[in-house]
Amino acid sequence: MVRVLVVGSGAREHALLWKLAQSPRRPQLFCAPGNAGTAQLAESVPIASDDVRALAVWADERAIDLAIVGPEAPLARGIADAFAARGRALFGPTQAAAQIEASKAWTKALLVRYGIPTARAEIVADLEAARRALDTFGTPVVVKADGLAAGKGVTVAATRAEAEAAVRACLVERAFGAAGERVVIEECLAGPEVSVLAFVDGECVVPMVPACDYKRVGEGDTGPNTGGMGAYAPPALATPELRARVQREILEPTAAALVAAGRPYRGVLYAGLMVTAEGPKVLEFNCRFGDPETQVILPLLASDLLDIVEAVVEGHLDQAPVRWRAGAACGVVLAAEGYPGPSPMGMPIRGLDTAPDDALVFHAGTRATPEGIVAA
Repeated sequence: MVRVLVVGSGAREHALLWKLAQSPRRPQLFCAPGNAGTAQLAESVPIASDDVRALAVWADERAIDLAIVGPEAPLARGIADAFAARGRALFGPTQAAAQIEASKAWTKALLVRYGIPTARAEIVADLEAARRALDTFGTPVVVKADGLAAGKGVTVAATRAEAEAAVRACLVERAFGAAGERVVIEECLAGPEVSVLAFVDGECVVPMVPACDYKRVGEGDTGPNTGGMGAYAPPALATPELRARVQREILEPTAAALVAAGRPYRGVLYAGLMVTAEGPKVLEFNCRFGDPETQVILPLLASDLLDIVEAVVEGHLDQAPVRWRAGAACGVVLAAEGYPGPSPMGMPIRGLDTAPDDALVFHAGTRATPEGIVAA
């Protein structure tokens, strides 16, 4: 029996376990640290998802055959390298390849060097250089902290004053710590956004069904941005022609660029794209399964996810069948009052056992108590 560890504690990880549990190979599943929903499918492991060393030691002691990492932080900290050092297989890029998400400045330079479509940008490390760079851009303009900032390091500034405030927050006020030591100032692209995730085993690139997500917390697409309040797949704008162009102009050249840079990529490469009048352009790359996109993509996957993941890890993705179901999936996120700011803990969550037959419920931020499932 294959023993599989999924690292993370959100709805993305719940969706991964749900799909893995459908494998005819019946893997034994573990989740670190997991939540109330994942505990129904996998044995919970009380280790934080970013405690790379503890996870590697535990996986070695428990003879884990394969690990799949959900969040970006452990990948950026080198969990793939730590597992490899112990001879353990892990689905996800090395620390060097995870720079594709961990450093927006590094990624921007890579895209420019290899002619991969993206927004014009300048990279700065002090306030005066930032002001000079802003002089060359109109408004709106995008200001991004270079490193990982939990999804909060990007500002779309409508005015010069807002842009300077965003730069000052990074470089002077250190609002994002080391993640804001450098800033990417970027032209604001116009058009609809689409996320295209792909399985990559170094050179072979197999895209998934495209998806669109929604980030504002309020009804009618209002309120502050969050990590994602819902998603659907596939969007009508992702025509066969657009998908082919994304594969040809963005996904395959990026995988080849990473190989050329000595950082071959294995795992899921997530391209956040803007479909402009000139064609698709890269807004960002992520080095893992998207959240909440995974929750609407995996229900459309007809193939065995375990087989695909193993093919990526072993370097023969070209031999693995990746088939998709017809139809569509839509995901809605339910959040406690106050989210994404402070929100009350321990609120009961009711109705989980009355979902209709054609609905799936994935947990994020939940905890099981004697009285039932509560927000955590």
